[in-house]
Amino acid sequence: QLQLVESGGGLVQPGGSLRLSCAASGSTFDYYAIGWFRQVPGKEREGVSCISGTDGQTYYADSAKGRFTISRDNAKNTVYLEMSSLKPEDTGVYYCAAGTHLNMATMFIWNQYEYWGQGTQVSVSS
Repeated sequence: QLQLVESGGGLVQPGGSLRLSCAASGSTFDYYAIGWFRQVPGKEREGVSCISGTDGQTYYADSAKGRFTISRDNAKNTVYLEMSSLKPEDTGVYYCAAGTHLNMATMFIWNQYEYWGQGTQVSVSS
């Protein structure tokens, strides 16, 4: 079992920055790949970024490339998502999720992940 807790969301103006954190407990953290997903009302959860558990390789959705940076600190059992140049369309509830046996074809598919946090709201508005 793995428990995940997100933090760091909030209201920010367009062009601003936020750092989200995903703190894990309860199991061997560095074994899991961690993904960040965004959800807005009426839409399915959308994969934003993912970091592998073994070699720390990072992956980004096109919407996040060049603006978001994912990283992990296995000593602290925490994954971070640094978001900059934020746009109104980045608004949503951001969830972190943990999974195993993911690959390039599945890492942005939400139902391939085993454990989820409760989410943190990010609102980008002037």
